[in-house]
Amino acid sequence: MAALPSSVPASPAPSDILSAITAPGGLYPVYQPVVRLADMVVTGHEGLIRAAGPQPLPPPALFDAARDAGRLAEIEVLAARLVIGGYGFRPGAGRLLVNLSATALMDPGLGPTQITELFRAAKVDPANLIFELSERDVVEDIASLSEPVRHLRSMGAKLALDDFGSGHSNFILWQALGPEYVKLDRSIVHGVAHSSRQLAIIKALMQVAEEFQTDLIAEGLEDFADLALIRDLGIRCGQGYALARPAREPLLAVPEAKLRMAASPVPVRPTSSPGIVAREVVIGHLLLDAPAVAPSTSNIEVSEIFKRNAGLHALPVIQGGHPVGLINRRVFMERIAQPFAREIFGTKPCTEFMHENPVVCEAETPVSALLDVLRGEDQRYLSDGFVITRDGDYAGIGTGESLVRRVSEIRIEAARYANPLTFLPGNIPITMHLERLIDSPVSFVVCYADLNHFKPFNDQYGYFRGDAMIKLLADTMRESVDPRIDFLGHVGGDDFVAVFQSEDWRERCRTIVERFNAHARGLFDPDDLARGGIEAEDRSGHIAFFPVTSLSIGAVLVSPGSCATPEAVASAAAQAKRKAKQHAQAFFETPLGL
Repeated sequence: MAALPSSVPASPAPSDILSAITAPGGLYPVYQPVVRLADMVVTGHEGLIRAAGPQPLPPPALFDAARDAGRLAEIEVLAARLVIGGYGFRPGAGRLLVNLSATALMDPGLGPTQITELFRAAKVDPANLIFELSERDVVEDIASLSEPVRHLRSMGAKLALDDFGSGHSNFILWQALGPEYVKLDRSIVHGVAHSSRQLAIIKALMQVAEEFQTDLIAEGLEDFADLALIRDLGIRCGQGYALARPAREPLLAVPEAKLRMAASPVPVRPTSSPGIVAREVVIGHLLLDAPAVAPSTSNIEVSEIFKRNAGLHALPVIQGGHPVGLINRRVFMERIAQPFAREIFGTKPCTEFMHENPVVCEAETPVSALLDVLRGEDQRYLSDGFVITRDGDYAGIGTGESLVRRVSEIRIEAARYANPLTFLPGNIPITMHLERLIDSPVSFVVCYADLNHFKPFNDQYGYFRGDAMIKLLADTMRESVDPRIDFLGHVGGDDFVAVFQSEDWRERCRTIVERFNAHARGLFDPDDLARGGIEAEDRSGHIAFFPVTSLSIGAVLVSPGSCATPEAVASAAAQAKRKAKQHAQAFFETPLGL
């Protein structure tokens, strides 16, 4: 093999790396605070190791080299000694979290005697230590790991599962070892303020932690929006750059600048709108395994297949791996049962009775793409079901019944939590958000928006244009709220609620009114605009003149501790909205209780 060019430096061998880091001063410890999020008090530190030198290797590379050389336990114990020895355990520093892998803990060279000696040499009370067991190690022999864990606990130390969610996330390990702490990995924490899926995962893990009586620590808090959401969820502790970076000396308090930046309003939790949910539910979720036949298969053979598979509603016809037809069970059995049908058609190919144009869709096709099948006049497609493929090859079938059921579930879920026209959160999420704000120490403003003279407009122009006006209002309000801290909901019809924490909420409300009133004119016919409105029946059935549709907003200002229930806030906001409409005002505000 040719030698590497002299200009390309060769990677150092594992032995050279280990020689460098095991030399005096080759490694040094740093400490990152673990913070109790409710009051932002430092409760402990994670001890981390760094390599010295002008171009030090990152810790993962160091430990990979140690693993490759069969010296992982040795290097981890060395790192643990340095971390423990440099901590100092000053009052207010809290407990020290020390990393040891499952591989190291189960190493024959690291038995109870060596662990005891580690504590004795460091002159530390084990009750001040929490050992972090990395989730990156796949543990197949939990029984062998349990013994060293029991020994650590017998001396007073606690256990944490580190990096939970980074890969295999062994719930069996969580259940078997019963750790006092589980650290949520950065991969599910970072970006949670903008991801309904990550939020769902973390909320599920919170339920598991409650059942197992485990404290959660959120790692990777680098963004203040993520920090605000994690704190709002009620996760006890957090760790990350948004709180403090690792330092040579343990920090006894979160830096003041970080505290100021972390003092954010109650965050708006990310949600999946029903439109997104419908797109994410794919046809593959409805797939049923089913036998298939070739075009040359006789009708007698098809009849036998249906008899052997009582639950099979249809039989796909496949040629070269691709679907070319579908045989409906009911239609086939009725026709083959006709007098002399078996004698005439029994030995003929099954193409005689197949539907040549079945619905064929890829497994990753959204369920929403098949809505036309439900709406279509040809109900044969619904009774036949559909053929499901993967990369064009036959994979299975789906039933019309399962499609109807899944679409109905999506629509029911959408109706419970979001308005199907605007996809904005509905009454349940609005109430839940108000509850969180009421329980918090922040001030907020609830604005109730309602259209003036919308019913005459809707009666005059029809519901298509009426829906267009409601969507216009939804879009206008979306553009004028800060989605990180301002909550926008659709109560129903032309009623909307905006819950503001933005300090410039008045300017935002005025902008909403001005923009909507200007754009709403474009939905009227020119002749009606020239007259300044439309003639239509009033609520008494008499013809009356109604001005061009406009927007009114009633606002109620809520101070901390001023209200007990979301219902009281909603009622006050509705009353403020009525006053705005009664006095022909675009905007009316009042403090809660006045």
